[in-house]
This record gives sequence, C-alpha cells and structure tokens, in this order.
Amino acid sequence: MPPALTSVRAQTLPIVALGSGVTLSGVLNILRSSGIEVFAVCPPEDFVRHSRWYRPFPTALPNPSPSDLPALLDTSDINSAVLLPCSDDWLRAVTTLHPSLAGRFPSSTSPACVNLLTDKWRFARLLEQFGIPRPRTQLISSREQCKAMPDFFFEGAILKPLSSVDFACRHGVKGYLVETRRQAADLIDQLELPIMLQEFIPGPPDSGYFLDGFRDRTGRIAALFGRRRLRMYPQKLGNSTLIESVPLHNLSGAIFPLEQLLEGISYRGVFSAEFKFDERDRAFKLIEINARPWWYVEFASRCGVDVCTMAYRDALGLPVPATDSYQVGRRCVFAVNDLRGWRGESRNQRSLWSFLASWLSCDSAPFHWNDPKPALHYLRQTMAAIVDSGSHAKIPKKHKPQPQSEDRQPVATPRARTASLAK
Repeated sequence: MPPALTSVRAQTLPIVALGSGVTLSGVLNILRSSGIEVFAVCPPEDFVRHSRWYRPFPTALPNPSPSDLPALLDTSDINSAVLLPCSDDWLRAVTTLHPSLAGRFPSSTSPACVNLLTDKWRFARLLEQFGIPRPRTQLISSREQCKAMPDFFFEGAILKPLSSVDFACRHGVKGYLVETRRQAADLIDQLELPIMLQEFIPGPPDSGYFLDGFRDRTGRIAALFGRRRLRMYPQKLGNSTLIESVPLHNLSGAIFPLEQLLEGISYRGVFSAEFKFDERDRAFKLIEINARPWWYVEFASRCGVDVCTMAYRDALGLPVPATDSYQVGRRCVFAVNDLRGWRGESRNQRSLWSFLASWLSCDSAPFHWNDPKPALHYLRQTMAAIVDSGSHAKIPKKHKPQPQSEDRQPVATPRARTASLAK
C-alpha cells in the first residue's frame, strides 16, 4: 500500500474509471459533482462515451483493453491518478500492476482476494471453508463425472463457468439453466471443462437481496447498504430491473456471515454481495460478491452511501468517513429492461398503465433527463440487438442462455453467438 499522500496532492489527483456500460455510467454520474477530475476508459462503441460527464483518458492507444493497462499508464501524460476498476477484467489488471506503476496509480483493492472472488469455484470452496450458507455446487471436470452424478443434482441447476468474463467472451452468455442430466450432458459436450453445476435456489425475484458497501485499509466497514430486488428480467435468472433500499435489520441473517468472510480474507475496497433468501430453511444463501462497483452504485449514492468517494480517499491513505444511515424505502428502476420484463410475462395480469404507475417516484438508472444522449444510444443499440436476434434461428427453450449476474451480464446478449451451443 502506498504511503498516505498529502491533502494538497489528494485534492489534485484525478480518478481514472475503467469499465463500460451501466456501471461506468453510474460511477461517472456519482463523481461529476465531487470536485474530483475524472477520466474514463471504455470501448469505442459504448454509450457512456456520449455522456456529458465522459472525459477520455489521454492516450495514444486506439482501443485499450485491460491487458494494455501498463502501457496505457506508462505512456500517458498523467503521471499519477487513482484507479477505479468497474469490471472484473479491469479489476484483475489493476491488482496485478507492477509496484512501480501501482505506487503512482493507487487503488483501493484487494490483490490477494481478487481470484478468490472472481474464480467461482474458488469462491464456492471459500464459502464451504467458512461454513457460510450457499447453494450446492459441484465441479464437473469430465463427461464421465457428469454421468456418475445423482439425478437430483440436475433438477433446477445452473451450469456456470469458473470465469464469467472469459466464458462470456467465447459464448456470449454467463451460464445455462438446466432441468435434467440430459440437458446438462448435451451442453457439456459443447462447452469447455471444467464447469460448475450449481443448485438454483427457488423463489420469486423479490427473494433476492444485496449488501453493498466499503471496507477500508484498516479493516473497518465504513458503509453497509441493504437493497431488495423487486423485479428482474429475464424472470427466472436475470438482472434486477426494480429495486428498493431496505433497513439492515431485514438482512441480519446475512450481515454476520458476510462480515466474517471479509474479515477472514482481509478484504479491502468496494463490495456488492448478492444473497437469495431460501424459504426451505429460512436462510440467506450467498451467491456471489463483486469486488468493484455494480449496476446500481449510483442509487446507493443517492440514498446516502457513496462508495466511489470512499474508494478514492482510501486509495490515497486518507481518512474514510463512515456512513451510518441511508434512506430506506427508496426505489430505482431500469426502465427499458423492466418494460421488457413486463412484455415477456406469460400471464400478464397488470395493465401497462398500472405497470408504469409503479415507476412513479422511482429513481432511474443509469439515464437522466439532463444527459439524454447515453439513453438514446443505448436504445438504438438495444433495438439493433433485438432485430439482429430475430433474424437468427430460435434457440431451443431447453438450452436457452440465462444471465447469471446483474452486474456482469451484457445488456443484450447476441443470440447468434450462442446458437451453435443449442442445436
């Protein structure tokens, strides 16, 4: 960890936000009023580039990727800045920087914890080691192993990769929902091994809960924010489209195991832990932890929990003021995806007007009336993806790809890339 920097330098050091899409947009929306100079690195086609708050990081590299981070920083005219990774691949790049660069470009991250949290099999074993309630998870290393597993393991299960980022780059999805051994075997014949078979915790969308927050370099949790998923798209496995802030006492059964885990691995930085409440045993099951900002990070800030500024101060060795309270009962909607979910319901019992009325008084993520261009470009990209998907053969329902995490899943999954997996 770099030594604490002077307050003069802290007031002049900029932030470089690294990522794309909804999460990066939320981070820029938070930091635009912080008084801190903010630069961003994202793909050239990203809608974030059309935001009023987007300022490109000065570089001669045409389209830098996470693997280009050392060259990106070493050749920049900016000699020092705080790095704020907003995706798993950029997080890994930041935490593996050479010390000579990490000293000039500090971050509030946990290099020793990144693989524990982003490698899903290592994470599953970590939860087992700490005795934390979790979905049953098995590692499948061979097709013979799949054939030898009990039938009930496959009933309502998810085939998940060890690395979601790498898997999505190859297949365009994060995983597959299966109901039988036959379905799983058909997919495993076409996928890379090893792969995980994880129990799907039954329950409606509103059984999903999140604990978001920040743990500083001293091991103190400076902020903890509770929210509940109310709606999602797709319905069974998808991304949150309507959420609500909830009091922490509603998640008392989830807080202690999370704090125990973060303490046990000496975690530092931003976190977003996803739980699902299992009615069968009345326990919160920990699904995953994102070690970076998430889709609804701006909503947390509006409620009173600004983890981005906390990460900035912690990276500079400055005191991090604790946040002890936040607004409860506040809601946030991702309108485009929420509407898609309403249209996709097989037995829709709500009129459109009744549905839209549920948006009244909701915050919007990640688009705003005073910055309309990102929304327009997002809509154009979404419509293009829908039209493109309609021009390809329909994927059989039993092999339909399902997103596995609200924060890592692309906004529109290109169906053409997955058609070969579902013949």
